[in-house]
This record gives sequence, C-alpha cells and structure tokens, in this order.
Amino acid sequence: MNDVDHPRYEPTALPYRVAVLVYLYDHEGRLLLLHRRKAPNAGLHSPIGGKVEISLGESPHECARREAIEESGVVLSDRDLRLTGIVNERAYQGEKHWLIFLFEATRPIGHDEVTAYEFDEGTLVWVPIADVASAGIPETDRTIMWPNVQAHRGGFFMVDIDCSGGSIEHRVVESWKAR
Repeated sequence: MNDVDHPRYEPTALPYRVAVLVYLYDHEGRLLLLHRRKAPNAGLHSPIGGKVEISLGESPHECARREAIEESGVVLSDRDLRLTGIVNERAYQGEKHWLIFLFEATRPIGHDEVTAYEFDEGTLVWVPIADVASAGIPETDRTIMWPNVQAHRGGFFMVDIDCSGGSIEHRVVESWKAR
C-alpha cells in the first residue's frame, strides 16, 4: 500500500489504544449489551469490554476475562472464549486509533451468572439478535463490526476501518466462516 492509498500519520498525532469487546449470548441467543454512560460512545449500546492493561503486560484474552467479570460478574475460563475478530479502527471520532480484539463466548451465559445489571459504566440489557443493529450502537459497529460478527460466529475475520476522511472506509483483510 502506498501513501496515496493510505494516509500516513505522525506517531504522536493520535494516541493508539488496544481494547477488547466480549460478545456474550444467552440460551435464547440474545446478546448482552451495555447501555453506556461514559465515553467513548456514551448513550449508545456496546458489548462489554475495555482497554487492555498494556503497562501490566495483560493479554487480550486476560483482558476479556477481566472485563467480563468487572462489567457483568460472569466468570469465563480460557475455553469459554474464542477470538472471532480483530478490528483496526483508524482515527475513530478523530481522537484515537483503536486495535480491538473481538471475543465470543463459546457457551451460553445464564442470566443468573450476571451479578449486577446496573453499575457506574451503565446498564446491561439482553437484546435479541434481530434488534442489535437498531439498538443504538455506534455507526462502525452497526455497519461493519456487527454484520461481520454475525457472519463469522465460530469463524474469524479481520477488518481495517478508516475514519480519517469524510466517510468511513473499510476492508475485510481476512475472513473464514465456520462450516
């Protein structure tokens, strides 16, 4: 790829963050979403997740397990999580670059495993799969991430999203679907 195809950024121009999102489904196939009170995406819904503690050497898997406990009380083992996608989001909201690891639970989550539905980050709600896209999720989630998460359950994808221009551009750079 050359400079014409992809703009270059000074390394210090925008901070780079590494995060995880964890897709937890119940026995009825509904997705657990957080109605967020805090930035980024305050007022919108998103899967549970958060920033990887890079300074501690935390791995994305460790972060996914930690965030599941912190935000829902759900305890997940390594075998309960599967990496389903990686998203590189360039210049999101003109503020940060994000590298996001997307995990899906490999087992249904019981409602009794969620210890609190209300906490300082927001409110957790179970949303039917058919309603997720209209549940008030961020634009890149609605138009790029969520369709790929659905299409790749049990598989894997990687997508580059560029928010640096006037429109959001993306390309799926790796994709394999479960049979």
